[in-house]
Amino acid sequence: MLDPAVAATRLAVRSSLAAVPDGSVVLVALSGGADSLALAASAAHEARARGIRLASVTVDHGLQDGSEAVARRAAEQAAALGIDPLVVRVEVGDAGGPEAAAREARYGVLRDAASDAGAAAVLLGHTLDDQAETVLLGLARGAGATSLAGMAPARDDESGVRWLRPLLALRRSVTREACAAQALDPWEDPHNADERFSRVRVRERVLPVLEAELGPGIAEALARTAEQLREDAEAFAEMIDETIEDIVEHAEAGIAVSVPALAANPPALRHRIIRHVVGSEFGVALSRTQTLEVARLVTDWSGQGPIDLPGCEAARRGARVVFTARA
Repeated sequence: MLDPAVAATRLAVRSSLAAVPDGSVVLVALSGGADSLALAASAAHEARARGIRLASVTVDHGLQDGSEAVARRAAEQAAALGIDPLVVRVEVGDAGGPEAAAREARYGVLRDAASDAGAAAVLLGHTLDDQAETVLLGLARGAGATSLAGMAPARDDESGVRWLRPLLALRRSVTREACAAQALDPWEDPHNADERFSRVRVRERVLPVLEAELGPGIAEALARTAEQLREDAEAFAEMIDETIEDIVEHAEAGIAVSVPALAANPPALRHRIIRHVVGSEFGVALSRTQTLEVARLVTDWSGQGPIDLPGCEAARRGARVVFTARA
């Protein structure tokens, strides 16, 4: 009889791969931990029936003693599952902190590998627990709804890579049970118990307290919240796409937005348009405070001068708000 945890992970992967054409190349991001190892095993099982060519990518960040051996062991387990393994060693900088720098390096490797292989998708092993932690961290930062929407089950990024997260509706305990049932030996990352990292503190301290004080099901509730906010964010994105071409025009060294058009929109949409324009034109993300300052050029105009923003400045010019690159 098939173990329930194995059945759950296989079903999740099968559903996620449904839109991937038979015979495609698919990559699995494999750290060697329980989540990614259970994902790799289920992907290997599903790939055989679909003629999908499966490869794993293990990124050795070089941040811990013995990381090379850990990466090699992950590759060996991938090969035993019938997956073509690839190990890439990277140099991790310190921009944005060690977690952010390692993540940036890891995704860079995965993008390059996907491009080189012509992969239809890259599978990531994030679980419902990861989603709940992401939402709580977003709340702590005072992030907006888009950030609180967490991680999407499927997403295409600007480089053309399709990211799939098949296990996003499953608890972390399920992946551990699936590994045990298949005699897979996952790596226990010491960083997952290192409380210097905010995500670990959320996992080890905050979520258990919430469960104890408010009752079970907190992680599931946070994941449902992310799903609902993601639906809202997608609806807003469609509205912006329908609106933006009519209210934006090119300006010297930048871009301009119609003041009457912005004023006619409700605040939630107005603020998203402002963030979208700046993000698309200058590749930077505005904070809530910065967004509200720009919005005042529309709703509370009293002759104030230009506003300095990351990578650009915003100024009222007649019936337009003009964003120009800073020299």
